[in-house]
Amino acid sequence: MLAGALLALASPAAAATPRVLAIHFDKGIEINPVTQGYLCHQLSQAAKDGYDAAAIILDTPGGLLQSKDKIVLCEVNAKLPVLVWVGPDGAAAASAGVWMAQAADYLGMAPATNMGSSTPIDSSGGNIGSDLRRKLVNHEAASLRALAQSHGRNAKWADLAVRKAVNVTAQEALKLNVIDAVAPTLSDLLKQADGVKTKPRGYVLHLAGAQIHEVHPGFFTRLLNTLIDPNLISLLFLAGLAGIGYEIFHPGVVLPGALGAVALVTALFGFSVLPVSWAGVMLLLLGVALMIVDLHVTTHGALTIAGLVCLAVGSIMLFQNAPPPYHTSKPLVIAVAVTLGAAWAFAIGKAWQIRGKPVSVGPQLIAGSVGEVRRDGLVFVNGELWQARTTDGSELRPGARVRVQSLDGLVLTVAPDGP
Repeated sequence: MLAGALLALASPAAAATPRVLAIHFDKGIEINPVTQGYLCHQLSQAAKDGYDAAAIILDTPGGLLQSKDKIVLCEVNAKLPVLVWVGPDGAAAASAGVWMAQAADYLGMAPATNMGSSTPIDSSGGNIGSDLRRKLVNHEAASLRALAQSHGRNAKWADLAVRKAVNVTAQEALKLNVIDAVAPTLSDLLKQADGVKTKPRGYVLHLAGAQIHEVHPGFFTRLLNTLIDPNLISLLFLAGLAGIGYEIFHPGVVLPGALGAVALVTALFGFSVLPVSWAGVMLLLLGVALMIVDLHVTTHGALTIAGLVCLAVGSIMLFQNAPPPYHTSKPLVIAVAVTLGAAWAFAIGKAWQIRGKPVSVGPQLIAGSVGEVRRDGLVFVNGELWQARTTDGSELRPGARVRVQSLDGLVLTVAPDGP
C-alpha cells in the first residue's frame, strides 16, 4: 500500500508535460513601441502563468532602434527560457529583428528563411560618412557582437551584419554558427532543443513534446499598430486641425469639432510613438494658417500656393528621423496637396463670386413685404417676428395681413394689406 501510494504521488510529476507559450511576432510586424509592449507583456505573463519556456515566432522587416533595445532587455531578463524561431518558410529576421533573434537562449530558423541586413539607418547619420553615423554603427555592431558572443554564436558575422548589411540563409547560418538549429516547425525546434544547456543563463531545456499554447497580437494592439502609420498620422493631424478650425468659425455645429478633436488626439498619439521632426510640424501649422489667411485677404491665391507647399514639405519632413518603413509616402503627399488645392481654389472662387454680388437679403430690404399679425402686436414677416406699429396708430388685430412700409431701428411701420 505504501509503495502504491508513493507511485501514485510520483506519477503526475513524471508524466507532467512541459508547456510552451508561442508568441507570434510574424506576418511582417514591425518593431515599434506598440509591438514592443505586446511582446514584453507576453514574456512577463508567460513566467507568471508557469510556462516552462516562451518561443517567439519571428518574421519582421525591422523597426525602431529604441524599441529593439527594450525588446532585447525583455528577452535577456525574462524569468524563463526564451526561444526564437524565424519562420515559417519565407519569413525573415531583418534589420532590428536580428537583435531579437540573437537575444534568444535558443535560436532556430525554418529552411527557407533568411537573416541579416542590420545596418542602422537614421536621418541624422544614414548614408552619410559623418562622425555621428560612425558612432551609431560602432555602437550597434558592438551590441550585436556582445549578444552573439554571450550566447556562443558567431560574433564576427554579427559585426558584418551591421557594418556590411550581410544576409544568410538558414543553412548558411547553421554552418556559420549564427543559429543553433534549422527546424521546419516550432515543434521540431523544441525537439532539437531538448537537453541543451543554454548560454549564458544556463537553462537546461526539456521541451520535447511540449504543449504549445499560441498567442497573437490582439485587436487593440493591431489597431494601435495601424494608427501609427506615418501617412495616416499626417492625414489625421490635418483633419483634426480642419475640424477644430471649422468649429471655431462656426460655433455650435459640434460634430466637426468633436471628430476633429478625436483625429488630433489620435495623431498626437502617433507623434508620441514615432520620432517626429518638429520643423515638419511647424510647417504643417504654417501651411494651414496661410490658407486660412488667404480667405480673408485678397492675394489672388499666392498665400494658398505657399500654404500648400508648406503642407507638402512639412508632411515629407514630419518623420524624416524614423527608419524608411515609417517615412511618409511622397506620391500620397503630392496627391493630397493637389486635391486640397483644387478644393480650396473652388471654395475661394465661390467666396469671391458671392462678395461681388449686390446684397439680396437684410433688414433694409424688408419694406414692401407682406406679413401676418400675431399675438402681442408682433408681425411675422419673412420667417421672423418683428415688433410693429401701424401708420395711423390703430390696433393690430391677430390674423390680419399687413404690408411693411418702413423699418425704424427694430420696429416695423405697417399698413393693412387689402380690405
